[in-house]
Amino acid sequence: MSRMKKAGVILLMVLLTGCMPSQLENKGEVSGNTITGMEKEPVISYEMPAASPTILINQFGYINESSKVAVFKGSEMPEEFYVVQEDTKERVYTGYTEDKGYNAKLQEYNGYGDFSEVTRPGTYYIEAPILGRSYSFRIGEDMYGQALKEACKQYYYSRCGVELTKEYAKEKARGACHTGKSRFREEAAVLEAAGGWHQSGDGSREVEWAARNIGALLFAYELYEEIFTDDTGIPESGNGTPDILDEIRYETDWLLKMQNEQTGAVYAGVTVCERDRGMGMVSYVEPEDIQSSKAFAMAMAKFSYFYQNYDAEYAGRCLRAAENAWRYVKRYDTAETDAWKFSAAAELYRASGRGSFHRIVLEYLEAGSYKEDLDETAFFGCIAYISTSRQVELTYCAEIAEVILTKAEEISKETRGSVYRIAGNPSGENHQELLLDMMYLTAADYMITNREYKNIIENHLHYFMGRNEMGINYADTEIMKQLDMDSKLIVMLSEMAFFAK
Repeated sequence: MSRMKKAGVILLMVLLTGCMPSQLENKGEVSGNTITGMEKEPVISYEMPAASPTILINQFGYINESSKVAVFKGSEMPEEFYVVQEDTKERVYTGYTEDKGYNAKLQEYNGYGDFSEVTRPGTYYIEAPILGRSYSFRIGEDMYGQALKEACKQYYYSRCGVELTKEYAKEKARGACHTGKSRFREEAAVLEAAGGWHQSGDGSREVEWAARNIGALLFAYELYEEIFTDDTGIPESGNGTPDILDEIRYETDWLLKMQNEQTGAVYAGVTVCERDRGMGMVSYVEPEDIQSSKAFAMAMAKFSYFYQNYDAEYAGRCLRAAENAWRYVKRYDTAETDAWKFSAAAELYRASGRGSFHRIVLEYLEAGSYKEDLDETAFFGCIAYISTSRQVELTYCAEIAEVILTKAEEISKETRGSVYRIAGNPSGENHQELLLDMMYLTAADYMITNREYKNIIENHLHYFMGRNEMGINYADTEIMKQLDMDSKLIVMLSEMAFFAK
């Protein structure tokens, strides 16, 4: 089966049939609108204070030919700003500030400074009278590709039950952790449950959480497969399989341990806590449940579909485990089809082609609840259905495409008038929501190739990487270290890295 289709075919499918083919392909060209910002009380002096949050930029850096815009914060705006090469202190560009005045919503004064004309690779900072200087940033050809590799490697750093050697982990090297067996809470039995990715600092792991991460990572891989290389610097690098699939396999190895093979039921996860009387740590296997079994079925079926060309035997094992979990769900789940059950059925249908799974998918789509509230879980099922090469109902494909494109337009409208060009109010509390919105927007852009959507995605990357009201590189300090956010960041980075090539 062809992995990629021509962009014109994609658009034709969306407009005429409503369906998106499996593993869509090359579209358009990279755009580059960007906006940035940082703040501090102005001083009545034209000397240059040290770096401060008054000149806000993407601290990771910019692609050579992209749009580059800094955001200024301060009640008094200078007329000029300068781009300075860090090593020589040479002013390589003089720009003029666009004063935007007072923003009552953010309660701050803002201005913009466009320095898109600076394209020479190097490390720079921006300085301006009154406001001081920005943090340093780089300009180069493959900035998003580098950021993507760093984001993907966070999963290696979070591996449980294995030593991280200096060869691959450098300063993050450590010994193997949580290698002991985990206890069942209500039984005297134990389970070998080491492995997978740490969900939290104590080493706890949850099946449903793992499934959402796998869903987002494989969504990025499906859209931009060629961006994911075999050289990110993990033990499996160089084995001929994209490292992102190797990393997900490390997680699916753990997920397989979480299944009771006799019943098909899936344990909810492993919780690490203090041992009684404060003596060390102990881990417990959480009881099996319906929800975890649905999430397991979705993730394992999805992985089996993409992994079959690299290890057909292991992919088959994953698919059989997914079907086993489904039999358990079918036997004991008496509730109406929910988002997890729908997504599991959609992935099982794509992987196996069995009509019984298709009927569950159609039942959910006919009910239409996803149209009112398209959550992350239902989104994965929708993408699987419109991407499959199996027989589909074109009416439902068209409805799914309409829901995603409508959501994209809503997100787009929210960014208009925003100082930082993001959807919603700037706040560290809504990063998950912003990242999820960008995943929806990435899907919409893949379907119709919209330059505005690419600009919005890139502006959100600028925001997360330092062009925000606090001048914090959240991608480095917060998002990459929380894998459920990092997986969505990878979706954004994969799109931008693809179009930057």
